[in-house]
Amino acid sequence: MKKLILTFAVLVTAIALFVAPGCRKTDHGKVVVLGLDGMDPVAVDLLMSEGKLPNFAKLRQDGAYGRFISSRPLLSPIIWTTIATGKTPDLHGIGHFVAVNDQSGEQLPVTSRMRGVKALWNIASEAGRSVGVVGWWATWPAEEVNGKLVSDHTCYHFLFPEGQTGSNDQTAIVWPPSFQGHVDAMVKRPGDLTPSELASYVNVSAEDFAKPFDFTDDLGHFKWALATAMSYRDIGLDILKKDRPDLVMTYIEGIDSSSHLFGHLFRAQGLKGELAEQQKRYGGTVEAMYTYADSVVGSFLDTIDDDTTLVVVSDHGFQLGVLHDDPSKTRDMRRVSERYHRIEGILYMYGHRVRPHSRIDRPTLVDVAPTVLTLAGIAPAADMPGRVLTEALEIESPRRRVASFETGKPTADGTSESEDPTVNAAILEKLKSLGYLDTQSPKGDRNMAAIAFEAGRFEEAVTAYKALVAANPSDGSLRASLGGALGALGRYDEAYESLTTAIELEPLNPEAYHNRALIHERRGEQPAAIDDYRQALRYRPDYAPAAQALVRLTGSADANPPRTDAERLASLLAQRAGDAARKGDYDEAMKQLDEAQRVAPEFAMVYQYRSNVAFLRGDRAGAIAALERALQLEPDNALYQTNLLRLRQAAPAE
Repeated sequence: MKKLILTFAVLVTAIALFVAPGCRKTDHGKVVVLGLDGMDPVAVDLLMSEGKLPNFAKLRQDGAYGRFISSRPLLSPIIWTTIATGKTPDLHGIGHFVAVNDQSGEQLPVTSRMRGVKALWNIASEAGRSVGVVGWWATWPAEEVNGKLVSDHTCYHFLFPEGQTGSNDQTAIVWPPSFQGHVDAMVKRPGDLTPSELASYVNVSAEDFAKPFDFTDDLGHFKWALATAMSYRDIGLDILKKDRPDLVMTYIEGIDSSSHLFGHLFRAQGLKGELAEQQKRYGGTVEAMYTYADSVVGSFLDTIDDDTTLVVVSDHGFQLGVLHDDPSKTRDMRRVSERYHRIEGILYMYGHRVRPHSRIDRPTLVDVAPTVLTLAGIAPAADMPGRVLTEALEIESPRRRVASFETGKPTADGTSESEDPTVNAAILEKLKSLGYLDTQSPKGDRNMAAIAFEAGRFEEAVTAYKALVAANPSDGSLRASLGGALGALGRYDEAYESLTTAIELEPLNPEAYHNRALIHERRGEQPAAIDDYRQALRYRPDYAPAAQALVRLTGSADANPPRTDAERLASLLAQRAGDAARKGDYDEAMKQLDEAQRVAPEFAMVYQYRSNVAFLRGDRAGAIAALERALQLEPDNALYQTNLLRLRQAAPAE
C-alpha cells in the first residue's frame, strides 16, 4: 500500500584593480545575455512552427536549447536577481517588487542597495572584464562597474504611480554619470510613439491614440511597455556596438506586460460582447510582441562577433488564451498576478563554444551565472549552487578555485568594509536625504518565509512567520501560512489553533481551510477534513490543492455537490452559463440560468451565478437581489456575505 503524503501549503507573496583568484585576463570569450521577461516556451514553439520567429528558429537549429525551470514565487525582481547572482533569494535578499521607506511610507521598486550578494557585473568588473548592463531589475541606484550600467529607473517604471522615476530625480540612474545625456537621447517615452509604430500591435482609433499617457489605461500601459522595450533594446545594442564589452546584459520586459494585459485574447475563439470588442483592438498584440522579440534577437545576432556567446533567457512562461473566471477583472486588463505564469521559461545559447543542435538538460535559475562566468573565463565560486551547462558547450566545467566572491564584513549601511560603496559618497548622501536608504520590503519578507517553507526549512519558516504575525496580528493569511509551517513540523495542536484564528480573521481563506483539513486527516477525522476541503473550494473554486484532496477522498472536486437530480441539472446549466459569461455572452448565460432556476429554485449556486452575470451586464440591483436570495438559502456563506456587502457599498445613493 502506498504511503499517503499530505502536503501543507503557504502563500507566496568602486572597481577593484585586481584579477580574482582562478581568473585569467586573456583567452576568454565575450558573453551577451538577453533577458526576455515572460516569454513562453509553448508560444515560441507554436509561432516558430508557423514560420513567424525565424531568429529563434536559427537559435534552435544552430545553437543549444532547453526549457528553463524557474521557481516560485514567479515574481520578476526575485527571479532576475537570482539569474544575475547565481544565488537563491534567501541569500541575495530581493523578495518582492516593492520596498517601503520606513520613515515616509513611500513605496518604490526594490533597489540595488537591498541586494546582499554580488551580481555578474560586479564579479566581472573585479576580474578586469568590461561590462554593459541595461534595464536589469534592482539595479538602481546604479553601481560603479568597469563599463556602463543603465539602471531600471531609466525609463518610466510601472511601479511608480504616474510612471515617473522618483519625481524626475536623476540621481544614480546610470553609471558613469557622464553617460546620462547619451542615454537620454536614446530613451523613447510613451508619448513619442507614432501611430505607424503602434499599427502592427493594436487596432485603435486616432482619438484613443491621442489620449494623455495614463498607466491605468490599457493602451497607455502598453505604450509604456513597447516604448521601454524599444529603449532598452537600442541602448543595449549601442553599448554592444561601440564598446564591445566582455559582458553585456540587457533586460526587456515587454512580453510579460503585454501578456498580463491581453494574454487572455490570444487566439481565443467565440468571444462575445465586451471581450469581442477587446479582441478587435488587442487580439494580435501578444503575438506581435513575440515577433518583435524575435527581431530583437535578430538585431543582437547581427551585432555579435565570432568570439561571443549569445544567451537568451526568460524567467518564466505565460498561459496565453486562458479566459478569466471573472470577466470583470479583464475590463482594465491589468491582471498583474502570477496566477497565469507558467513555471517553465526558455533558455537558448548560440555562438562561441556552443555545441550546435544540442539540448540543455533542465536548466535552472542558479545555472545561468556559473555558465556565464565560465564562458567569460572566470571560474565560478564554490558557494554558487548552480552548475555549468557543459552539455551544451564545447568547454569543460572549470574547477571552482575560489570559495566565494563575497568578501568583507557588512557594515550598518549594507556596504562592505573591504570594498568601496556601490555608489559614491555624494550620491549616498542625496539618497539618504530622500529616504531611499531607509527601506524594507514587508511583502518580500513574506516571500522569503514562503521560500524557506518550499525548500523544506520548516523551522526557519515558522520563525519567520511568527515574527510576521507578531508584527501583523490581524493578518489571517499570515496565520494560515504559520499554521501550514507548524503542521509540516507535526505540531498539529499549535497549527490548528493558528488556522482557526486565521479563519475567524479572514473567512475567505482557502489556504487556512486546506491546511486545517490536512490536520483533520492526520488525526483520522475524514468527514471534518472533507468539510474543510469543500470550504476551501467554496471560496476559491480554482484552489488546486483542495480540489486534488477532495478527488482523492470522495472522487469529486465539487465543493457543493448537488443533492437531487434537479440540482444536478441546475449545476450543469450553471456551468454552461459560466462558460458563456467567460466568453462575454451574457445573454446566453442568463438564458441558461433562467432554466436552472426553473428546475431548482432552492439551489443557492444558481443565484450566485445570476448575481455575477447581472453585475457584468451593469445591473447592480439585480446582482444584489440575486445574492440576497442566495444568502436566504445559505446564510453562513461568507463569500455571499462579502460580495453582497461590496455591492451595497458600491451602489449609488438613491
